[in-house]
Amino acid sequence: MVHRSPDTAGQAGTSRRTVLALIGASLAAAPLLNSPFASAAPAAAEAVGLDDPAKKEIAMQLVSSAENSSLDWKAQYKYIEDIGDGRGYTAGIIGFCSGTGDMLDLVQLYTDRKPGNVLAKYLPALRQVNGSDSHGGLDPNFPKDWRTAAQDKVFQQAQNDERDRVYFNPAVQQGKADRLGVLGQFTYYDAIVMHGDGDDPTSFRNIRKRALRTAKPPAQGGTEVAYLNAFLDARVWAMKQEEAHSDTSRVDTEQRVFLRKGNLNLDPPLDWKVYGDSYHIG
Repeated sequence: MVHRSPDTAGQAGTSRRTVLALIGASLAAAPLLNSPFASAAPAAAEAVGLDDPAKKEIAMQLVSSAENSSLDWKAQYKYIEDIGDGRGYTAGIIGFCSGTGDMLDLVQLYTDRKPGNVLAKYLPALRQVNGSDSHGGLDPNFPKDWRTAAQDKVFQQAQNDERDRVYFNPAVQQGKADRLGVLGQFTYYDAIVMHGDGDDPTSFRNIRKRALRTAKPPAQGGTEVAYLNAFLDARVWAMKQEEAHSDTSRVDTEQRVFLRKGNLNLDPPLDWKVYGDSYHIG
């Protein structure tokens, strides 16, 4: 993902990639969890989830506030830069990376839907640089061509669909399986966006396992608030393992604020801070 620091909020932005480093395309595309509760039904079938369109829009804005210092997440289709984190180019609405496989998957999907697009010629290079920070075969025109592609509705939809397939849908599915409400599902989504869902100790699934040592979700007989506190504790631990993620304000002054207020449904108005900047959804 992308984080724009406050002192560059009006520019292209310095950013930080927040998907698990140096994983391959197969890992990025892997199913989220083989949880024993993966097939469990939500507590109330009629309950609104994070996949409700209005709630999903809130989720996109919350993540964008942390990753782009802006609530305008749709402005990020064209975003691209190398932020020097060892993951190559970081780009788009969810921080697809040339070094972690998800950018390759995205460009392949775009090309499947629109052969001959401006990015299709980079597929061999993206396969070659996957797993590294190399720009081999991408420079000098890949960023310019990415921004050109970002004006194409087909490419925008491909970004939306890959975000949903790899990050949003698995997080919501697991949240519902654990019988968590909208806020709980969002804590899962924000975690998988930042940490990915591989075998790394700081990946989403292992953050969840760490939380389960302390508390149980409603699906396992626990209380939602106690479990979410345990999950956020585990999330903070994971963030502090990597310098680029060591600022935990997206948990401390965002998600915990909603949790302390008992706003488990993420009902507006919402007020929070990330990296010292204040945000509001009315």
